[in-house]
Amino acid sequence: MKKKQSLDEYLLNLEARGFKFSDDIIHFIYFGKKSTNASDALMIVAVEITLKVQKEFDSSFFLSLVEQLAEQKIEDRQRALEFAEAHGLIL
Repeated sequence: MKKKQSLDEYLLNLEARGFKFSDDIIHFIYFGKKSTNASDALMIVAVEITLKVQKEFDSSFFLSLVEQLAEQKIEDRQRALEFAEAHGLIL
C-alpha cells in the first residue's frame, strides 16, 4: 500500500527538484492549512495546481483555491483536478 505523502514531505520534494519557497511562503501555506482546516492531501494538490496555473507561487490564488476546494468538501487529488479543469484553470 502506498503511504500518503505529508505536506512537509511534498514541499521538501519540490525543493529537491528545484522549487525554492521562501520562509514566508512556507508559513503562508501552513496558515492556509490551519485557517481552512484542510488535509495535507488538499494542500498538496492546491500547491500543485497553483504552480501549474501561475508558473510560480501566487499566495492570493493559492488561498482562494484552497478555500474553494474546502468549501466544496473536495479532499482528494482527482476531484480537485476535476474542479480546476471544470473552472478553466487547467486543461
